[in-house]
Amino acid sequence: MQIQIVCVGKLKEKYWTDGVAEYGKRLSAYAKLDIRELPDEKTPDSMSPAEEEQVRVREGERILAALRDGAHVVALAIDGETWSSEQLAAHLDKQAVYGGGSVSFVIGGSLGLSPAVLKRADKKLSFGRMTYPHQMMRVMLVEQIYRAFRIVRGEPYHK
Repeated sequence: MQIQIVCVGKLKEKYWTDGVAEYGKRLSAYAKLDIRELPDEKTPDSMSPAEEEQVRVREGERILAALRDGAHVVALAIDGETWSSEQLAAHLDKQAVYGGGSVSFVIGGSLGLSPAVLKRADKKLSFGRMTYPHQMMRVMLVEQIYRAFRIVRGEPYHK
């Protein structure tokens, strides 16, 4: 299976890159992981709503261009569905068997995702009502994808 993570912004701190690298290494036994880091737009504190929307649109254009053709797209959005790890595992298993075997997850920038990206998404997934930094979200997502593959295969994983 091919897993793509399209994310706005770079991981700068070593502890975030180490976390993603560790779970990426573990995940390599189950799937091919491709992480596409896209540049984020500058977001000064004093932006108008129209300027914020323009930032989302510009980042969204880059996200849409980076998505694999034909991929099943899951956008991480605070208003998305909340799944258990088992539900994520079932969803990925279904995509592996019936969906062409390619899933792209999208993590937006600090202002969220553009309407065009949300429209392109096949699913919207929320990790809860709280807001997380995109660096932390990337580590959490890769860990949960790894956990999902372990669940699907009936392999042990700490609870």
